[in-house]
Amino acid sequence: GLDREGAGGGRGRYGWSGMRAYVGGAGLRRYLTGVRGLTEAAAWQEGADEHRGALVTTPMSGTELRRVGDLLGPEARERARQVELEMPQVRFSDQTLKVAAMAASVLGPFAALHVGTAVAHPDVGAIATYDPLVARVAALYQLSVISPGRPIHWWLG
Repeated sequence: GLDREGAGGGRGRYGWSGMRAYVGGAGLRRYLTGVRGLTEAAAWQEGADEHRGALVTTPMSGTELRRVGDLLGPEARERARQVELEMPQVRFSDQTLKVAAMAASVLGPFAALHVGTAVAHPDVGAIATYDPLVARVAALYQLSVISPGRPIHWWLG
């Protein structure tokens, strides 16, 4: 099932069991059909629908999603707006920026903010991502890594 699929070692739990999962742009894009190269879109949507109440994001991720939706046309634009309105958003904190500053030594600034948000938020124990470098850094911070449609620890190979 999904509770082990694509999970990392994080914070003593696997998958989405009993914790919130932060979703950055890489996960959110899988809500949109028509994006090339996103073979896990169906698995993502199934898992995200099943665990909808456990997902959080940031306004920055919503902006990333809207940008992709705009490129794909009116249906994708509307779907992006719907996802953004339905998913609870958390704000950046001082702790987010502290973690992001450290993570920025290996990640780009936006990816570092995604990891910083997941690490700093007290209710978040997982990050949903398909970016191998984000997954590796998140695992170092003891976050579970959720990537429906990919094997467990896929980012290590």
